[in-house]
Amino acid sequence: MENRIIRCPWAESSVLEQEYHDTQWGIPVHDDKMLFKMMILEGMQAGLSWSTILSKMDTLCAAFDDFDPAIVARYDEDKVEALLQNSGIIRNRAKVNAAVHNANRYFVLCEKHGSLDEFLWRYVDFKPIQNQWEQLSQIPANTPLSDQISGDLKKLGFKFVGTTIIYAFLQAVGIVNDHLRSCSFRTIF
Repeated sequence: MENRIIRCPWAESSVLEQEYHDTQWGIPVHDDKMLFKMMILEGMQAGLSWSTILSKMDTLCAAFDDFDPAIVARYDEDKVEALLQNSGIIRNRAKVNAAVHNANRYFVLCEKHGSLDEFLWRYVDFKPIQNQWEQLSQIPANTPLSDQISGDLKKLGFKFVGTTIIYAFLQAVGIVNDHLRSCSFRTIF
């Protein structure tokens, strides 16, 4: 009998989406730089498709110094203007400015909570939420958890961290496992 790979339906549109789904999405992340990077990328995705972000990923990472908060926090207006001239990124001034702003807020968060990893994972007692969805239509756009984290990040001064953005972020970094029950990649971690 043939072993057929079954993916979550959203990941069947392109090779980029398949690779992201199969190797990154939903795998628990504890590295602060990667958590910060994914938070910023999810914010940049607002109003766009994730496939747009994936298609620009290499250019975005190069332009934003791989979203290292220590570097991004020091961006000045000249750097922001240069970024806005780069056709390979999301050229939205509010999103670019939010990346710089959030890099600075990241250090405030770390001062109060130890790390972004500690801040985020304590909401789930350091264990991923294992949802049991059968169909894509069952997966919510936000939850009470994303509402709470979004609100707490906003209180710390973060931007582009609305509840829908945060829920997508929680899925991406494996705090929430929303691979469908039928997905071959549901239990890869």
